[in-house]
Amino acid sequence: MVRVIPMASSIRPTLSSFRFSPRSSLSLFNPSPRLSFFHLPPVPQSHSFGLKASRLFRQDGNSIRVMASQASTAASQENVLEWVKQDKRRMLHVVYRVGDLDRTIKFYTECLGMKLLRKRDIPEERYTNAFLGYGPEDSHFVVELTYNYGVDKYDIGTGFGHFGIAVDDITKTVELIRAKGGKITREPGPVKGGRTVIAFIEDPDGYKFELLERGPTPEPLCQVMLRVGDLNRSIEFYEKAFGMELLRTRDNPEYKYTIAMLGYGPEDKSTVLELTYNYGVTEYDKGNAYAQIAIGTDDVYKTAEAIKLSGGKITREPGPLPGINTKITACLDPDGWKSVFVDNVDFLKELE
Repeated sequence: MVRVIPMASSIRPTLSSFRFSPRSSLSLFNPSPRLSFFHLPPVPQSHSFGLKASRLFRQDGNSIRVMASQASTAASQENVLEWVKQDKRRMLHVVYRVGDLDRTIKFYTECLGMKLLRKRDIPEERYTNAFLGYGPEDSHFVVELTYNYGVDKYDIGTGFGHFGIAVDDITKTVELIRAKGGKITREPGPVKGGRTVIAFIEDPDGYKFELLERGPTPEPLCQVMLRVGDLNRSIEFYEKAFGMELLRTRDNPEYKYTIAMLGYGPEDKSTVLELTYNYGVTEYDKGNAYAQIAIGTDDVYKTAEAIKLSGGKITREPGPLPGINTKITACLDPDGWKSVFVDNVDFLKELE
């Protein structure tokens, strides 16, 4: 009677669990005749399979974790960009440099009908600011003039275009400016390719102002025009990173330029950014006179994150300003135009 000795059972991975090249399959499971009579211990083979399986499982686990992390990051980025659309934003003021502060204040108040809202002198930094506009800063867009001690002239460059002011009677306004010694660079008349009646003037430093004849508006200081090298790129950036709405575009092939109006409200009730693309021109000289636009936000930290995600360059990381603790962040758009975002709550505290 033959005694049958039961074999110890063992669990080993099946071939379908792994991927082998044809060469490795033959070497493991089809030994050559020369070696077939040798007893090959099963332990190293099982150990080898175990190591490979462990590595594969670890790799799969790492892949899953990476994929989960990427999905989480994508969702977080999407949330930030969606938050931008809901953020309470408003254009606060535009900053630029002038060579004689008193002379400019006189021109703006007497010729343009603005009011001097406040001044602040920073002797340790050797500069003075003056804020002027058509209403209080907490509800109106205003200009912030900067005078740097001892500097009486600046280069405006070719990139900055103009500021826009809405007026009831353009002819009367132009005559007043002329009588005060102001420079008229374009007499009143319809805009090229349109019907709106406009005129252009220059202030004592050479900054251009476009006068637009309109009915009564809550925001007379209504436009800031900048030239850009790629209009579609700029529109996408300001919509995505700044949360602005594209209000309209107008192409003027006869005069070889296209404009786009963007902002946080309708043109007749709020200040807008006018971007101008001149056919074939991709770069402009920005000079050293025009500085930046300031925009209010509920969160400068999320704002900076959204700007980075949209391809913008952060020039000042979000955080409080030394001395006054107002939280800000600063950035450059694709053409190098600078903007500063200011915490809404801190801004109101600063006005107090």
